[in-house]
Amino acid sequence: MARTPLIEVRDVAKTFARGDEEVRVLDHLSTEIGRGEYVALMGPSGSGKTTLLNLLGALDRPDSGAILVAGEDITTFGDDELASWRARAVGFIFQAYNLLPVLKAVENVELPLLLFGLSRKERRRRALLALDLVGLADRVDHYPRELSGGQEQRVAIARALVTDPAFLLADEPTGDLDPQSSVAILDLLDRLHRDLGKTIVMVTHARDAADRAERIVHLEGGRVVAGGI
Repeated sequence: MARTPLIEVRDVAKTFARGDEEVRVLDHLSTEIGRGEYVALMGPSGSGKTTLLNLLGALDRPDSGAILVAGEDITTFGDDELASWRARAVGFIFQAYNLLPVLKAVENVELPLLLFGLSRKERRRRALLALDLVGLADRVDHYPRELSGGQEQRVAIARALVTDPAFLLADEPTGDLDPQSSVAILDLLDRLHRDLGKTIVMVTHARDAADRAERIVHLEGGRVVAGGI
């Protein structure tokens, strides 16, 4: 059954300067991602995967075209409106876990909630729930240096989940992990999608990771060449 689109990318172009040369990274790309869908983005280096992910998460703006999320064109938002939307709507999972080493796991997970005016008690409650969800209820007071790479990535996923975002963006989430930890993280993403209905867009070079998704979108030369809608 076709899903209602959550994300609609319409004729998006993005160019970067490389010295005196301009390189078109996204070449009038269009695609859709359904609400509750799990999509993997694949393609050779330079095909535009991470650029597209950054545009979906409003970390950058396209040169032209539109990106609609739940019917809203986020490319029309001002900087302040965009920052507020990003904090509410997007959960980011990066290859590098980007945890603050001086903060405990639960404190790292609380960080996004500081933007919402919640009490300290409510922030802590939500952070503990998120850590429990990713299987780290027994590691809440550990610092990143006291955790394995797989556990650090779980903390990062809990941090991405704690605001209950509309969708998750994962950029090579298993790229720095050993095979056993990679499988555990992919199993966790499967569960978030299956049990919580989370919309997930994942960039990966690993075919075994991409095969976990419901649909694989292949990019080449800044365009969708397979798997698009």
